[in-house]
Amino acid sequence: MAKKLGMVIDLKRCTGCTTCANACKMQNNVPMGMLWNRVLTEGGEEYDTSAGVYPNLQKSFLPIACQHCENAACVKVCPVGATYKDELGRVVINYDRCIGCRFCMAACPYNARVFNWEAPVRDPGFNYGDKDVPIRKVGVMEKCSLCKERTDTGLEPMCVKCCPTRARKFGDLNDPESEVSRLIRERNGQQLLSEKGTKPQVYYLG
Repeated sequence: MAKKLGMVIDLKRCTGCTTCANACKMQNNVPMGMLWNRVLTEGGEEYDTSAGVYPNLQKSFLPIACQHCENAACVKVCPVGATYKDELGRVVINYDRCIGCRFCMAACPYNARVFNWEAPVRDPGFNYGDKDVPIRKVGVMEKCSLCKERTDTGLEPMCVKCCPTRARKFGDLNDPESEVSRLIRERNGQQLLSEKGTKPQVYYLG
């Protein structure tokens, strides 16, 4: 059976440190003002916002990026086939084919894409990250690729490798003996917006 790469995120371990977001940014040469990987909080749209009214406050974190859906809405609406499912189950973008119509952005229920509106600004003023990551032109969609350049060679995505609390696990969802499959079974892994029928390949443990 072919591999189906996916991820498990343990929300009990996540501290909201955003190491995952920054590791992703550096690995994938993501410019200033853009993130492929975000960490949301329950209390509001601003980062690190508590829910409730003082002194009865609580805070929970939700790391979110592309869910690499098995039944991906973004793939269905792309008019030029720039967004597609590859042989390992990842949803990836052919940047050379992307025409910037943003249909995929509108179709994604997870708000997991960003658009290159103008020439990228980087601090420092040069490209960084993996040398094999493609340089994106102005006017194309960008998003998490499960660190394709790393996972093609058997390595973990950088967000998984760098998570200081080991809240993220990565592996083959089609292998019942893999760590991700075992965690999903044993801890009742949940998918975001499962009612949408997109069948995400990212699972969350509560």
